[in-house]
Amino acid sequence: MLLENNPYPNDLRVRQEANSLASNGFQVTVIAPGTRSQSYYENNHGVHVYRYPSPPAGVGCLSYLVEYSWALFFSFFLTIWVFFRRGFDVIHAHNPPDLFVLIGICFRIFGKKFIFDHHDLSPEMYYARFDNQGNRLVYQALKFFEILSCRMAHQIIATNESYKKIEIERAGIAASKVSIVRNGPDISKMKPVSPDPQIRAKASIMLGYLGVIGQQDGVDYLIRALDYIVKELGITDIHAVIMGSGSAIPGLKKLTSELELEQYISFTGSIPYNELPRYVSACDICIDPDPHNPYNDRSTMVKMMDYMAMAKPIVAFDLTEHRASAGQAALYAIRNDVHDFANTIVQLINDPELQNTMGQIGRLRMIEKFAWHHQEDQLLKAYSKIGFDACPKSAPTSPTLPQSASTTELVSK
Repeated sequence: MLLENNPYPNDLRVRQEANSLASNGFQVTVIAPGTRSQSYYENNHGVHVYRYPSPPAGVGCLSYLVEYSWALFFSFFLTIWVFFRRGFDVIHAHNPPDLFVLIGICFRIFGKKFIFDHHDLSPEMYYARFDNQGNRLVYQALKFFEILSCRMAHQIIATNESYKKIEIERAGIAASKVSIVRNGPDISKMKPVSPDPQIRAKASIMLGYLGVIGQQDGVDYLIRALDYIVKELGITDIHAVIMGSGSAIPGLKKLTSELELEQYISFTGSIPYNELPRYVSACDICIDPDPHNPYNDRSTMVKMMDYMAMAKPIVAFDLTEHRASAGQAALYAIRNDVHDFANTIVQLINDPELQNTMGQIGRLRMIEKFAWHHQEDQLLKAYSKIGFDACPKSAPTSPTLPQSASTTELVSK
């Protein structure tokens, strides 16, 4: 498997896919950037992991060009290493970037299959990150590589129906070439537990945000809504805990200071995955402040799935995929309207019975439809479509079959 935008095993979706494939008889290798504390190689629960140094951090188009070029170079070098050392049958590339298609094309020559795991709409995400002020040529280049990835892939894995529709229409491919594997958490781990007492003690009304914190994630809407709730509506026994890390945090802390909201907002930074349930359980209402734009409207947000797994009621803007994910587990505010967002939060604050009902609806949606064990079935079906069927480890396998590895997943059976 090829992964660029997160170290492994930090990326939950990639970790779940890799572990599911490994537990079903595939030999899996992940190539990803690593942190300074991580080793160059490790066997992580049966998944072979090769790491390269993370690129230097930066902001702007030039920094992304450097980052993606760096990732492409090291990923290609390590793919060649895995090819000769272990062998593989499938390259499973997780975007962004969509440049991994170039590696897939090279190894198609040797009869290897290429799976494009479409996490993000890179062209739309680019404009969202730069507040619709991006360069048109960069946008067109990103769209070119997305279309190329879709057309060169033997199978595409989409995160939702909106992505599938774009892949079919923009790349001109057949619907049968696309499998939907949603971002479903493991509900045996993400479930209500005893809340963290230090978080719970901050106020009678606790709001929670969990996830990556970039420009496109709209956490500033949460901060401005809280400002309105405190200063205009007079609700002061309230606190928002913002859990996660990202490039937007310095600006958000500055905004918090300018609005004099330091006593009402806590920034926790990144939290270990096994600690998340305690933090989220301390919140009464969870917030998804992603504003409406072409990227957010079509994307499934991992945080929303986590909120539902934790049986938490949600307040969000009225976006297409928000409704597809949460249904009646969320209340929806007018798109990008701070005051309506604040009033919707207060509406839910004032109705504890509705909070409980919505939380139970969300948890049930996860159990019946979205949890990872449902998504694992779809992942294995996607592999079956290109000729690789699951073979659980408990069952005997033929010793004559070659080993496999992956750059996002170089997989063999």
